[in-house]
Amino acid sequence: MSLTARIGELSPYLRLMRPELYYMDLTLPASSAILASYLATGGLPEFFPFLIAVIGGFAAITSSYVFNDCCDIDIDKINLPGRPLPSSKLSKNSALAYAVFLLVIAGVAATYLNPESLVTLIIAASVITIYSIFAKRNTFLSFLPVGISYGLVPVGIWLAFDPAGILKGSDGVILPLPAICFGLMICVTDWAFTLGGVSRDVEGDRLKGAPTMPVTFGIPFTARFVTFWWIVGVIASLIIGWSARLGPVYFAGALTSGLWMLTQCLDFIKHPTPERGGRLFLNGSNYRAVMFGSMILDVVLCIYAGGYISILW
Repeated sequence: MSLTARIGELSPYLRLMRPELYYMDLTLPASSAILASYLATGGLPEFFPFLIAVIGGFAAITSSYVFNDCCDIDIDKINLPGRPLPSSKLSKNSALAYAVFLLVIAGVAATYLNPESLVTLIIAASVITIYSIFAKRNTFLSFLPVGISYGLVPVGIWLAFDPAGILKGSDGVILPLPAICFGLMICVTDWAFTLGGVSRDVEGDRLKGAPTMPVTFGIPFTARFVTFWWIVGVIASLIIGWSARLGPVYFAGALTSGLWMLTQCLDFIKHPTPERGGRLFLNGSNYRAVMFGSMILDVVLCIYAGGYISILW
């Protein structure tokens, strides 16, 4: 049975959370927590705070998916009529309540972990709300707030395990270089990631008057723009490894998956169609998930296999 068929059999509530992106959406907060704890303490995070961080991060990400679907029902009736809201398998009010429920879970998790994480969550949620309600229907630059919002996810998780101390009046380092690089990498790759999906949705956006980049400048231009930011993102992933002094497992995973991702971008440039943009959207999810998984494995090896990191440095 195909992945699409399996997803189609899921509960509408689960489908709103984008099951095809679960691996990426779980490994992002997991890798952020593990790397932050490793650099701050030399070890892995305690299990319970780690679990809370992963659940909270996942809930924050998926709540934005659900809310965006509530704002895009008219567009999705054209582009993705099988989704729970345009297919009337779920009411808009139920979906809005679900989005709020997921955001509350994220807020409770952030409050438990660190008030600084909660402040970051509030900023990220506010920015992505601007995208869903206003930016997408008014500017071709609507992808910008999406990247900023998702770039704040690893920052919020990082602060839970390596607090900046701003709220306590500390004048120490706010964020170490690896955390800054991590947030920037997610930001720029999310610009590219989002525009792949927007290229898939170009027909509905055009008919409903949403001036997205593919609608305004065409998919061929968008394909080149997307490729540029994926190149920047792959380079940034290597800078993360260098600044955090990670080992060869991370570099092998990040570089191999990154080069594979760039070949997918080149294919999108050669075949600038909505369908290829949709596949690139999923390609981007898989690439980032592999990178995050490589980071997790590398840190675990650095901790439990003494001398492993000296292979590279």
